[in-house]
Amino acid sequence: MASVLGMLEERESAARVRVEGLREEVARLAGVLEAAEIELDRRVIAREELVEALAASAAETTAVSEAPARAETAPAPVPGSIVPPWGEGLPVTVLAPDYQRILGVLEERQPAGQGPLKAREITVQLGLGTASAKVEGVRSKARRLAERGWLVQETSGMFSAGRRPVVVPGAGSSA
Repeated sequence: MASVLGMLEERESAARVRVEGLREEVARLAGVLEAAEIELDRRVIAREELVEALAASAAETTAVSEAPARAETAPAPVPGSIVPPWGEGLPVTVLAPDYQRILGVLEERQPAGQGPLKAREITVQLGLGTASAKVEGVRSKARRLAERGWLVQETSGMFSAGRRPVVVPGAGSSA
């Protein structure tokens, strides 16, 4: 019986060596699998990014090719956009909303025969309060509108509604 027991021990030892070898192989393959999964994720992301970029480029190309058809209408205003010099037939809608509101406050006063306003008064009319940062922001925008011919700035520093053509060298350099 000792020989049978010895044979079983030898087989058990061989099976144990084989199991350990397979475990090492599984660990190595798990590392290889993880690296392959990372590479696959990178490739998927790269393809998705390329598809998005091509779609955006196609949309821009379409917008550019459609631009001549829309050239007759005024561009949509964007907050922080450039204030173009006023010109005959140029609608107020080319201005960003903040600039349109300033013009609106002053134009409401014109039919009533009311005089010009200080920047602080415009700020209050806009419902922005009297904080100096708000007043200075409105003053800056009103000056820009006056420089571009959308408003009239009095010598006293007050602003009133009125349009006048202006030649601005390097127009569009200020937001």
